Amino acid sequence: MRRPSDELRDHIREVCGVDVAGPLLVLALTHRSYAYESGAIPHNERLEFLGDSVLGLVVTDHLYRSYPDHPEGHLAKVRAATVNMRALADVGRTIGLGDYLLLGRGEETTGGRDKASILADTTEAVIGAVYLAGGIEAATVFVHHLVAPVLGAAAELGAGLDWKTSLQELSVALNLGPLEYRILDEGPEHEKVFTASAVVGGQVHGVGVGRTKKHAEQQAAQEAWNALSASKPAPPG
Repeated sequence: MRRPSDELRDHIREVCGVDVAGPLLVLALTHRSYAYESGAIPHNERLEFLGDSVLGLVVTDHLYRSYPDHPEGHLAKVRAATVNMRALADVGRTIGLGDYLLLGRGEETTGGRDKASILADTTEAVIGAVYLAGGIEAATVFVHHLVAPVLGAAAELGAGLDWKTSLQELSVALNLGPLEYRILDEGPEHEKVFTASAVVGGQVHGVGVGRTKKHAEQQAAQEAWNALSASKPAPPG
């Protein structure tokens, strides 16, 4: 059963002292599937567009000021790890965002309230609504409330921010030859399982399994990076 949006409105008010008008918050929670079934009423994609930019600005500003010694490439990886779909969906789950959504019947019956893409987009839409109601100061407080744990963890991950990029950089540094991923899949279309092999210089160095190609490749890259890092020669003492 859907929870009343006023509960989320109260939570936002407690966090950043801003009262997001009821209609604006409802708009942020309105998925296009519900809008289409309700006679093409407005939905949250414009707010999502706005919130995406606000989120990117707040996170980028925080990283720039907090890590003055980190190069641009590392900061970009931390930002990507913080604002990607999976991370934002998890952030949405922490505030029970799925319980407030207005969804069409199709999305409702297929688990849309916990679908990563919908939760991530709605998180951005709510950020956009907070920005319209209270400006960049309120939005900054709200964004930090949402992503601070993810941001802190990402900053400490190092190579784990993006295993595929880290493996590419390592293979180049060690002059190991070209890197490629070989993908196999099995199972019915709606329940496919992917197996990825990370092949460096013609040899398989890591294997990963996941429900998406991207997840399987990241797992394979992590295994390969760990294997190659353990085997690389130590620098002269």
